[in-house]
Amino acid sequence: MADIEFAGLSYEQVVNKYNQTVVSVCIMRLKNWADAEDCFQNTFIRLYQKTPKINDESHLKAWLIRVAINECNNYIRKNKKTLSFEEQTNCAVEFPLDSLDVSWALMQLETKYRDILFLYYVERYKVDEIAEILQKNPNTIKTNLKRGREKLKQIYGGDGI
Repeated sequence: MADIEFAGLSYEQVVNKYNQTVVSVCIMRLKNWADAEDCFQNTFIRLYQKTPKINDESHLKAWLIRVAINECNNYIRKNKKTLSFEEQTNCAVEFPLDSLDVSWALMQLETKYRDILFLYYVERYKVDEIAEILQKNPNTIKTNLKRGREKLKQIYGGDGI
């Protein structure tokens, strides 16, 4: 596989450069490290097996995010019938309160808001790019971005967002 390149990067370089982005998408979506690891691995396995023709890094990053989201969705669908740890123990995962890190608050949002806010603020995508990645109408993204911010303010308890 040493000869195959993705936007001028070797497979190993892609994994090294985008591993944090992919794992963050998976954790934000699944709220579980072990499940996120599975989807993370599956995302890069798909890249390795499919070897899509990608010419620039922005397209590569968007492709990886889209595949990671799809992997997470497939995982959720397959495992809907099993109870999560939270449901079995009847307790929620606690996130440390850190005024500089709103990850814990994002994790409490519905997936549709969490994904958009993560892509907008953490990955720095524009509304049109998020719409393309999530395969949604840009107006839907704008609406959910606004609603997500409002919900995040309620959870976070501040107006600085």
